Formats: sequence, C-alpha cells, structure tokens
Amino acid sequence: MILKSYGMTWLSLAMSCLFLHAHAGTFELDTKEELPVIQVDHDDVLEGNATLSLREVLESAYNRNPEQKLLQALDIEAQASYTRARSMLPAAPAIALRMVNDSFSSGRGEREWEAGVDLPIWLPGQRAARQAVANSSHDGVAASREGFMMQLAGLVRDTIWDIAMQENALKLAQYRLDNARAIQQDVEARFRAGELPRTDTMLAEDETLKSEAARVRADAEVKHARHRYTLLTGLETLPARPTENLASIQELQDHHPLLKAARTKLALAEDEVHLANIEKRENPQVNLGTRTIRGGFDTQFNGALSLSVRIPLDAEVRSAPMLAAANSNFARAAADLERLRLTMETMLHESMHNLEVTRDELEIATRQREIARENLRLARKAFQLGESDLVGLMRVQALATDAERAFQSRQIQMKWDIAKFNQAVGVLP
Repeated sequence: MILKSYGMTWLSLAMSCLFLHAHAGTFELDTKEELPVIQVDHDDVLEGNATLSLREVLESAYNRNPEQKLLQALDIEAQASYTRARSMLPAAPAIALRMVNDSFSSGRGEREWEAGVDLPIWLPGQRAARQAVANSSHDGVAASREGFMMQLAGLVRDTIWDIAMQENALKLAQYRLDNARAIQQDVEARFRAGELPRTDTMLAEDETLKSEAARVRADAEVKHARHRYTLLTGLETLPARPTENLASIQELQDHHPLLKAARTKLALAEDEVHLANIEKRENPQVNLGTRTIRGGFDTQFNGALSLSVRIPLDAEVRSAPMLAAANSNFARAAADLERLRLTMETMLHESMHNLEVTRDELEIATRQREIARENLRLARKAFQLGESDLVGLMRVQALATDAERAFQSRQIQMKWDIAKFNQAVGVLP
C-alpha cells in the first residue's frame, strides 16, 4: 500500500509537469495590455496669501466643522438645565379626577365627584443643586468649545506644515531630475564624440527615468496634502507666512484648553452626584381639590375642599441605580482628566526634546550640505576632465541630493516642531 501510494504521487507530479509544459504559453503576462486610466478633475492648486493668518485659517476650519452641531446641541441642553432649575415646581403638575357611582351595584343614587391638582414640592437643597448642575453644564459647553478649537488648531498646524514638507520634497525631486537630465545630455554628447561607452548613456538614462518617477510621486503627495487642507478649511489659499514664534511657557498650565474642558466635565459629574443624593427619593406632592357628594336616597349635594400630602419614602430599588450611575460617571471623568494630564505632559516633554534634537540635526545637516556641495563641484570637474567615471559622479550626486534634502527638511521640521510645542502648551495661533 505504501509503494502504491508513492507511485500515485510520482504519477500525479509527472502529469502536472507535462500539463505545465504543454500550456506554458498560457501563463505568460501580456505586457501590451493597456492600463486603466482614471481622470482626475481637480488640480489642488493653492495660492499663497500674504494677508491670510493662521488664526483666520483656524476660524474657517472651525466654522465648517460638523462638530458645531454637537456643540449647539450641548448649548441647548445647558439652557434646558437652567429652565429646569428656575422653574417654580421641580416637576410638572398633574390633574386628578375621581367619580364614584352606585348605579351598577346598590342603585341607591349615591354620587361622588372629586377634582384636584397634584403639585410637587422642592426637596431641601434640590433647587440649588440643579442650579449648580446648570452652571457646570454651561461652563462645560464653553470649555468644550475652547478644547475643540485647540484640537482643531493641531490639525490645521499639521496640515499646513505637511504641505510645506511635501512641497519641499517635490522641489528636491525636481532638482534631482534637472541634474539627471543635465548629466544625461553631457554623457550622450561625449558618447557621440567617442569619449564614453554606450553603457554610460544607458546608466544616465536610467537615472533620469528614476528621477522622473520620484518627481511624479512627489507631485502626487503634494496634491494629496493640499486636498486635505482644502477639505479641512474650505480655503483655496495658504498663509504665505505660517511660521509661529516659540511660546515662552515651559510647563503645562492648568488653564490649558483641553485640561480645562476635562475639569469642567469632572465638576459637572460631581454636581450630578450631589443632585442624585438629593433626588434619591421622589418629590413630595400636595393635592388641592374639591369634593361633591350626594348620599343614597338623598337629593342634596354636599361640597367640600380637600387637601392631601403625598410623601414618598426612600428605597434602594430606585436610589441605588441612580447613585451608582452618577458615581460611575464621576469616576470616569476623574480618570479621563488624569489620563489626559499624563498625555499632555508626555506631549510637552516630547515636543521640547524634539526641538533640541531638530536644532542639533539642523546644525549637522548644514555642515553636511556644505561638504556635499563642494564634493559635487569637484566630482563634476573630475568627470569633465576624464579623471573619474560616471558611476562615481552619480554616487556623489546622490549624496549631494540627500544632504540637500536633509538640510531643507530639517529647516521645515524646526518650524513644525515650534508649532507642535505651542500646541502642547495650549497656545492658539
């Protein structure tokens, strides 16, 4: 059985090899197949505006952001809390009607009508507690608006400096392409003159094609970054001078908009816990009404006024879920505040450290750029005199391009890190 099994395996493998050999042509890729073409109907061109400020860009992004609807709903909710706290009654009154008739029983003509209104009464400290909740809700909406503006400022800053970084990459890609084309023209001219072999022209052309591909990709990244900016702000122009001054604040402040928003949420949760402890039992009710009675076999009606008081008792079946929910909300708000504080302290530390690192990298990149430029000048001269080959020149050219890219990207990164530091300490543009 084992030999038979091995025999079947080898037979299957042999048949598979024969099939692949017979149909080898069917597995060839059609390199002449046309690639799909997608038409793009936008150019994503942004013009620089010398009068446009970062603050105006932030306000434009704020006005078009859908978060506005949530803030408006929170504002309406805060106003409703004020309405509830300022009401004469803690809850809506109710009308009570009652009628007694013995027509379906003894039939002696006994009649009784009663009508009244149930008026809830404020619990001790309940009105003040609701007023405190309303005040905290109002402060929370204002703080949430400031915190949202701070978060949006971070998005605007990152979007603008991402555009600057991508445009710099495009400029360097164009610089690389221009140098590659110049070298290719020089090599082709010397090839026609019989000074260089055909392989050098192919090498130079390959470098030009690689540079063109890099330039195409860099141009696409610029358009992507510009499109993200337009979606965020709704603007077709960029600030011509987006550079910010480094804030003088060196530590995390209590009035940071994000921390302020988190603290107002904690204060609101604390006020809600206090209110839940007061409202753990229902409000007492006073019933004022009239009563009209006619006895059996009696044609006279007897009217009277009625006054009754309903005092609900405290029971865990009602109060326990309310208190648990309020305390859970308070604990969650306290944890969120502490977590946010740790995150903000980490961001501040990293932003300060990144400033120092970028400053040191910029000094190094400046020196490397000077050396690479001088080395490239000497390499070009040596290649023109026939003292070096094309491969050596292209290697030096690549090193010079990398040095230029590092220098310019560090310059932009330095300005970006300043914006990130200002964001970490809570300074708006």
